[in-house]
Amino acid sequence: MLVLAAVLGGTCLWADGRLRETAAPAGYPGRPAAGRGTNWLIVGSGTRSDLSGKEREELHVGGGGQHNTDTVMVLHHGDAGPYVVSIPRDSYVPVPGHGRGKINSAYAPGGPKLLSRTVEQAAGLRLDHYAEIDFLGFTHVVDALDGARFCLAKPLRDTKAGANLRAGCQTLDGKQALAFVRARYSDPEGDLGRVKRQRTLLSALVREGAGATTVLNPFRLYPFLGAALDAVTVDRGSGVTSLTRMAWEVRGLTGGAGGTATVPVKNAGLSVPGVGDVVAWDTRRARELFHQLRRDVPITATTVK
Repeated sequence: MLVLAAVLGGTCLWADGRLRETAAPAGYPGRPAAGRGTNWLIVGSGTRSDLSGKEREELHVGGGGQHNTDTVMVLHHGDAGPYVVSIPRDSYVPVPGHGRGKINSAYAPGGPKLLSRTVEQAAGLRLDHYAEIDFLGFTHVVDALDGARFCLAKPLRDTKAGANLRAGCQTLDGKQALAFVRARYSDPEGDLGRVKRQRTLLSALVREGAGATTVLNPFRLYPFLGAALDAVTVDRGSGVTSLTRMAWEVRGLTGGAGGTATVPVKNAGLSVPGVGDVVAWDTRRARELFHQLRRDVPITATTVK
């Protein structure tokens, strides 16, 4: 028992030492009051400045100076849930200090702080924690688990995202998994279809990472933990314990607890001059959804799967 405790303690210290932090969410005048339960903002960052030209070509991502967020989710857990609510990255909302724009456009001028504030003010929901995973790190996490297994009802092909996946069950490597979650141009649901795949992959990674074949095998566990820690940035109030709790809540979704949802929209094909195609929320239902999260009660404002 003493040896096990020493190993666990040493692992936690090692992990805490590798975890990157950011000053978000942050306080500001008029910030929504704290509600019940805990809310995480989970972001898939498209920060490409650290990618080489070859890596950008292989991953089918744009130029090195481009910053955006392909994935924006809120994880809520408390007496209700857990719930993972996807926010379409093209959601047309006020960006503090920058007028109205796509919600993911807040990342470029203000990073995690402005993105967190934009989500909080659009949703009227205080965020307690922030977790961000980058493009290249994402592929390493998948590869550290020897891939992620999915069953596709039909082929998925998207040249812009680099997706060329057959129908049926298959194991995707890191590059294929990234293409899987980024594809939207060939998806009839566009960005709304993509957010469903993002939730699917997040659940799959947590399920595999917390499974016995990973946890009980140090030759698999430590490469996975190392890749995950190198890929993740969290708020300064979080540590390995908070991150582990968050992952455990996501894992609970695969066991039938809580569910997943997308912010209700009323127009997914709206075109705004100077902005492009955007997604307009169904204001009444979206307000009710976030009100239910704030009160920590079961979600009834939209479909939960």
